[in-house]
Amino acid sequence: MSARAVAPGDTLQLRYALRPRGGEDIVTNFDDPAPQTVTLGDGTLAPALEQWLLDLPVGERHVFLLDPWQAFGEAQPELIQTLPKSDLPADAPLEVDRLVEFVMPNGETLAGHILEIGADSVKVDFNHPLSDLAIEFEVEIEGIL
Repeated sequence: MSARAVAPGDTLQLRYALRPRGGEDIVTNFDDPAPQTVTLGDGTLAPALEQWLLDLPVGERHVFLLDPWQAFGEAQPELIQTLPKSDLPADAPLEVDRLVEFVMPNGETLAGHILEIGADSVKVDFNHPLSDLAIEFEVEIEGIL
């Protein structure tokens, strides 16, 4: 029986790494004891990354060199917002370069990167931290469940 390739909706055991092209790993699980289990379409991986997994065979390691538009997109100026400090979670550390999670009215969370702290407001960037970056996406599918 020949092994099949990855298809939409599959649950996979995979190892992966994300890094700026030519840079250090930002995220990797290659050194973890077990691979991560991910179901395509469940939101664990960005849809832009999931598409690169389709049709991959089990057991081969691939490195995809992605331009910003193929990975996390271009930064959008409207996603940089100045908010009153009262909008920040009470337990949020107020530090420049800090990532803070905001709970939206619908209950979803959204991460924002603090750019500036003013007297009574904070400038927050809600763009993905990897937006505007050319990315290396290294992946190995260890199994299809």
